[in-house]
Formats: sequence, C-alpha cells, structure tokens
Amino acid sequence: MSNKSRNIFFAFGIIAVIVMILTFKVSFAEIWEDICLTGHWFVLILGMWLVLYVLNTLTWRTIILGSGECPIPFLKLCKVTISGFALNYATPAGLMGGEPYKIMELSPYIGRERATSSVLLFAMMHIFAHFWYWLTAVVLFLGFVIMGVIEFDLQMKIIIPLIALFSFTGIYLFVKGYKNGIVIKLIHVVGKLPYCRKWSCRLLENHTEELNNIDRQIAELQGQNKYSFYGSFFLEYAGRILQSFEIFIMLCLVGIQGSYIQLFVYSVIILAFTSLFANLLFFMPLQIGGREGGFAMSTVAMKMVGESGLLLTLQEAMTIAVFISIICRVREIVWTSIGMCMMKIGTKVTNKSYKI
Repeated sequence: MSNKSRNIFFAFGIIAVIVMILTFKVSFAEIWEDICLTGHWFVLILGMWLVLYVLNTLTWRTIILGSGECPIPFLKLCKVTISGFALNYATPAGLMGGEPYKIMELSPYIGRERATSSVLLFAMMHIFAHFWYWLTAVVLFLGFVIMGVIEFDLQMKIIIPLIALFSFTGIYLFVKGYKNGIVIKLIHVVGKLPYCRKWSCRLLENHTEELNNIDRQIAELQGQNKYSFYGSFFLEYAGRILQSFEIFIMLCLVGIQGSYIQLFVYSVIILAFTSLFANLLFFMPLQIGGREGGFAMSTVAMKMVGESGLLLTLQEAMTIAVFISIICRVREIVWTSIGMCMMKIGTKVTNKSYKI
C-alpha cells in the first residue's frame, strides 16, 4: 500500500475523530465525572477491547489459512485489524473505509484476489455472528419474560418478533451467500441503482474471472474448509459475548440489583438491541446518535431494579443509558485514535509473497 493512499485514510480518520469529539452532546466536565465514576474499570474495559481485537485477528487469520498460507506476521495483521475497525467507526457506511484499507495492506502478502475474498469473508462472518447474537438476545429476553423478570408489554410484543424475523432472514441470506458466493450478485444489485449501471457493467466486463475466483473462494470456505468456517464463526461469536462484559461492568457500577448471571443476561440483551439499532443507522459516521438511542431504548425496556430496591424510573433508566453511552463513546474514541496512529507505524512489507 502506497504512503499516499495510507495518508488519505489517516487524514480522513483523524478528521472524523475530531468531528466526533466536537459533536459530543454533553460537557467535558460530565464526561470526566463519568470516567472518574468508572475508575480503574475503564482501564479494564480498554484492555478487554484489546482482547476483542486479538479475537478478530484470529478470525481473519483462520479465514486466510482456509485458502492457503498466511505469510503476514500476526502482530501486523492485528495492527491492520485495529486500524480497519477504526476506519469503519470513522467513515459513513462503515465498509467505505476499513475494508478497502485492509485489502490494500494485505494484497502485497497474498495477492489481490485472496486479500479481497478474505476481507469480504471476514466482514461477512462479523455480520453473520451479529445475526446469531441478536437471535440469542431474543431467546434470553423471552426466557426472562417467562420467568417474570421482564414485563412483555405491547411495544416489546411488536419489537421482539421483528428482531427475530430480521435475524432469521439475515442468517438465511448469509448461508445462501456462503454456498454460492455473493460478490457478482451484489454487483448486479448495485448496477440497478441510479448512475451505477455503467460502473457495474464495466467492472463485470473487465474483471469477470477475478470476481468469479473471489466468489469461488467464498463458497469454498463453507463448503470445503469446515474448520475455517466454524472456527472463525466461534471466534466472532465469542467476541460478541465478551463485549457484553463492558455493559456488565457498568451495570454493576451503577448499582443495578440482581445476581451476576441476571446482570450479564441484561448486558447481552442491552448490547444486542443497541448494536442492532446502531447498525440500522450504518450511514452515520461513528454511528452518532444510534448507539445512544439504542442504549436508552433497551435500558428503559429492561425495567431493572436500582440500588433503592425499586424499579428504575424512566428518568433513572435514561441517566444510566447516558452513562453507558458516554463511557462506550470515550472508549471508542480512544481505540479509534490508537487505530489511526497504528496506520503510520510498521508499514514495511516483509516476507512478500506476491508482487502487485
């Protein structure tokens, strides 16, 4: 990847981080107060996300190994993973930044076709695991309803079936995509959008063989490399479960009543609803507003018991939602900034397998 291209990604990401900081809806005094309330647990949360990024790197490496050797050093692959996620947080529509960057960084090691297919497969597995995680949250929510822990009001009777339907539909479409490939079909779909037909036709005409090879490699992961497919899925799903501990820590800090198991289930459900709501607003850079709205809606819906032993009032639930969203947003800014800085270090290509 050329320094010029890397500098473009870097500059765009830094601008996005600055915009994110300037668009905070709360004062810096309130942010600092919430960080102080979190205390040393905030350092633990930051460290937990390093573990999450390592799991993401292992997922990507497992996918790459499914189609051959993986000559890129693990630490560099981890660096590219963190920087890629930082760009996804910072750019509108997510994939507009992180995925092209990862393809360009990986191509000198394994070639453009394998780099493209591995990045697409990683993105697909990341989303595929999310669908299963959202479905898991639906099952846990219904379990709490049956146990009488959560009230199944009219609003949730509408929302829960819609989430279940959305998750089942997503899982079905991804399974079909894994079996038959998805790249050429997506290009055909994009070609039907206004002003995209000529681009789609030109891409298919000039790169048909390359695109077919990418689709073949996607299909082979599920069809022939069962270890790579299920191994990468397990790592991604485990990452979503681990991420729930971030919410779990903050629920404990604000004094929500219940056993650790109950609080963890709350955390899984809150994170699932929040991530779904934020992903539906994928076009927002840094998902501004999406996360906060998701935290507020899910925290209110849980009808949890506070330190007083009484059900949280709407105002108390909203206060907790704001606290959670602020800490998550600060953590996001910290890791996005780290990812941006990582783009400028360790850029030399070693053990090059292909010349592009």
